[in-house]
Amino acid sequence: MIDVMLSSLSQLFTVSHLLFMTIGVLVGLVVGIIPGLGGIAGMSLLLPFLYGMEPSVALGMLMGLVAVIPTGDTFASVLLGIPGSSASQATVVDGFSLAKRGQAARALSSAFLSSMLGGLLGAVVLSAFIVIARPLVLSFSSSELFMLTLLGLSMVAVLSGKELFKGIAACGLGLLVGIIGMAPATGEFRLNFGLDYLYDGLPLVVVGLGIFALPEIVELLLKRGAISERPCRLGEGWARGLKDVREQKGLVARCAAIGSLVGTIPGLAGSVVDWMTYGHAVQSARDKSQFGKGDIRGVIAPESANNACACGAMVPTLLFGVPGSGTAAIFLGGLLLLGLQPGVGMIETHLDLTYTIIWSLALANVLGAALCLLLARPVASLTRVRFTILAPIIMVLIMFAAYQATRSIADLVALGVIGAVGILFKQAGWSRPAFLIGFVLAPGAENYFYQAVQFQGMSAFSRPGVLIVGALIVAILFMPMLKKVWLRRRAVSRGSDGETSSNASGFANSLGRIDLVIIIGMLLMAGVALVDTWGLSLTGGIMPWLAIGILVLALLCEMARNLLHPVTWVKQTITVQLFWIVGFFLLIGAIMALGFVLSATLFSLLFLLLVARVKPWIATGMAMCVAGFLVGMGHILALSYHVGVLDPLLFQ
Repeated sequence: MIDVMLSSLSQLFTVSHLLFMTIGVLVGLVVGIIPGLGGIAGMSLLLPFLYGMEPSVALGMLMGLVAVIPTGDTFASVLLGIPGSSASQATVVDGFSLAKRGQAARALSSAFLSSMLGGLLGAVVLSAFIVIARPLVLSFSSSELFMLTLLGLSMVAVLSGKELFKGIAACGLGLLVGIIGMAPATGEFRLNFGLDYLYDGLPLVVVGLGIFALPEIVELLLKRGAISERPCRLGEGWARGLKDVREQKGLVARCAAIGSLVGTIPGLAGSVVDWMTYGHAVQSARDKSQFGKGDIRGVIAPESANNACACGAMVPTLLFGVPGSGTAAIFLGGLLLLGLQPGVGMIETHLDLTYTIIWSLALANVLGAALCLLLARPVASLTRVRFTILAPIIMVLIMFAAYQATRSIADLVALGVIGAVGILFKQAGWSRPAFLIGFVLAPGAENYFYQAVQFQGMSAFSRPGVLIVGALIVAILFMPMLKKVWLRRRAVSRGSDGETSSNASGFANSLGRIDLVIIIGMLLMAGVALVDTWGLSLTGGIMPWLAIGILVLALLCEMARNLLHPVTWVKQTITVQLFWIVGFFLLIGAIMALGFVLSATLFSLLFLLLVARVKPWIATGMAMCVAGFLVGMGHILALSYHVGVLDPLLFQ
């Protein structure tokens, strides 16, 4: 065993291996920086080059990309407020808030260092799991996997704070949106309303970009200033971010461990683990007041986990041929192209290549973090640029990333609809992470529930693993409430005044017009969903009915809370925000009429001239760069854009 490990380590430092691993790292950084692409697109770009390559060299290139994408996507998440991939959505919450406060360098340096440490710890865990993971992973049945999805849903209670019922309602809506499409057990279609686009449900990239990216873009456009509210002094920020990671080393270790373990479970990687670790950071913090407003722990936790999760996802991929994530699925195809059959043979016959993968992951994490730190200064300078100059480019990137989902114009329409919901949620203070958690976990929860009941019956939920996870869920749900009661009693025992006790109870509530619009809209959505799913079989309808029940019950509790406790009426405006959403749909109309590339180019040119008011030659040059990017990526990815009337004449 030691001889094999040393042999693999020596192979790691050959010139060819280092060269191709560096190529993989560079491709991963570019893919990570472009919002929405993620590891699946990056892996797909590299697969055609694997034919005829020596396996150890090819694996180094693939591992370079796998290790670095969760690091490179931090640029877009922190600087632009756009999730660079589905695994960096939680980073946006506090990372972008820090950038707007002029602390982008602090957020970036802490993110890169924690990502590197998380990746290294993940590689260590992967080394151990190669030996011991087989019996552990095989012991997980569908019932344990179902309970783990519920564990992810329970994080809503932590993320919602005193707005618990609003958070649960948002999660219920996410569950309802997440089960759109075909029921996995019966083949019945639910909530597709006769639209072909909805037969397979809404793509994650569309929902993630719509609920987070579009609202942030609209907010920055309304300010008409730079991304940062004051100049970003990078020199001071770097050291502060590194110090933050050192001070939070325990959080880094815990989140890396969570990421590694969750990554080993197929279907629970990606965007699930970053929200779980973000919720853990909130729950374990003594002072929670700055989360969502620019708490560095909200950056460190998910960034420590997502690189470790990428390592963990290799465990089921290598040992069982079961990809632990979408990126791992493409990696599995790469192994087959190289003539390697995942399974026990990777340990018995190709143990040297298995450790080559592990060493490559570790080294690529170090190399990727170093390159990100070198590139961060010029990239972070974007925070000082007027956002109206960056807005058209970012909007085109978002639309390009969303269009990758199914390569249908309906992707853009869905992006606009979800974006409108995200703006309403943002203006009224409803939990967007709760909505996304519900959406992400809905398909997995439904699949695992059906499989557990089908193969094990109701006895599936009396297994020891199920009971242990269930106890964790109960603790997560009730510990914040018990802590609040304990703090209130301690305040009373110390002789605090009534006002302090009242504030500790958390019953103070606010209400506005947008709150009413959201509540009424959710109730209407629940009614429409109930009518649509009324005739389904019990197996096909149980998850939609469960989501409807959660949604309606949470809304009723929220309304009762408003009636039973003092309510402060707050002014909530959305007129200007809706103006930008209407403009987005007009852009979609132009794409349908003229074509994607031409409309995006004209939109960029006109926006830069009329809104940003830059010089004509600069606007023209930037618009041409947009056109070149779209045409080039179309050829590289074999992507057929919606052509409209004029695109075939100009860009074919």
